[in-house]
Amino acid sequence: MIHVSDTIEGSGYPLGFCFRREGSRTGPLAGSVGAANLRVDARAMGGHQKEALVLEGDPGPAWRLVSDEGPILKGSDMAPFPLGFFNAGLQADLLGQVARLVGSRALAVTGVELELDNTYSFSGSFFKGDGQGTALPAQIRLELTGSLSALAARDLVRDAVAASPALAAMTTPLANTFALYVNGIRREVTEALPSTSPDAPDPLKSYRTPPCPLADGKDMAGITTKIPMPPVKTEMMPSAGAKVEIGILGHSRLTDIARGLTAMHTQLKARPGNHFGLESDELSIANPAAPSGLALLAAGVSFCYMTQLLRYAQYLKYKVRAIRMVQYSPFGAHASPGGAQVGTVGPFDTHLFLHGDEPDAVMQRLLVMGARTCYLHAALHAALPPQVEARLNGAPLELS
Repeated sequence: MIHVSDTIEGSGYPLGFCFRREGSRTGPLAGSVGAANLRVDARAMGGHQKEALVLEGDPGPAWRLVSDEGPILKGSDMAPFPLGFFNAGLQADLLGQVARLVGSRALAVTGVELELDNTYSFSGSFFKGDGQGTALPAQIRLELTGSLSALAARDLVRDAVAASPALAAMTTPLANTFALYVNGIRREVTEALPSTSPDAPDPLKSYRTPPCPLADGKDMAGITTKIPMPPVKTEMMPSAGAKVEIGILGHSRLTDIARGLTAMHTQLKARPGNHFGLESDELSIANPAAPSGLALLAAGVSFCYMTQLLRYAQYLKYKVRAIRMVQYSPFGAHASPGGAQVGTVGPFDTHLFLHGDEPDAVMQRLLVMGARTCYLHAALHAALPPQVEARLNGAPLELS
């Protein structure tokens, strides 16, 4: 049973805030070629509540984000669910690329709205050890308004999709790596691709207390907001049996094209639980008002993996008291021969810290089953080019 250290609601803090403003964003986070290696320090707080501290570079802006699960997994539904963070991250990063190109090309775009849907499925059983998470390509629908030609709008959409490192994470099959630490000692990983990087710092030692919001007042109001929905009959997520499909619906808009500010909404399709709103700041290099889409996406991957670890440990009644992790997410951008920017991504490197009274073989199994059943690790492992549609002033654009 995971030890309850604290709760999301107990701190009185916002659901998302900046806790460090050192340094500046680099590479794709700054709209330029180069690299940006995001680090996520995450921990299980108790139940399905989780905290992720996302560092947009070292040094660079750093954000505290929290996640929960809805009633279908017996969560308290206090904060966005993991797949919602990933959905919002995809939306924000793509809209950020649109905003950059609109500015650099001086296009007369007056409005940009986006719908982005994700679909995942779970098959098999935790108990039998054959559980498997899978993902399908994202469905993207862009709506542009403004006085620009259809040709300019077509090129804008094409180039924005190509420039998005977040969408590259869906398109590029990644061989993600793992490290395992049991009760403070690093163990050999034998059933997954082992990390070759040095030991990561245990988040427990890096942060003695949860970070606090800064007092400078520069955070965008409502980085993360809960949108309560009427209660409906709850149907628990099965652990065995028929294939289970999960749909995520997202819609967003550029609230300030010149500044790259986005407002996103994400929800589970046809399932009980609250909806959530998230904000993103895509163009600020220093002192951003909200996280980047890549920060939201990276947090979502860590949250989803941790949810599956918690579920598996609960179903098998493993004696695990604490789960923490450090996840490195390398994103990049380079210039194509034609000069357009292309988003890139490298394998995610996850260092898992487990504390409990189980033998190493059990902890090894937990690491592997968490990755195998994680919907977002499945999405990163596969080649899932997005299916994109776009309209200009209501008229369909030909993107092929």
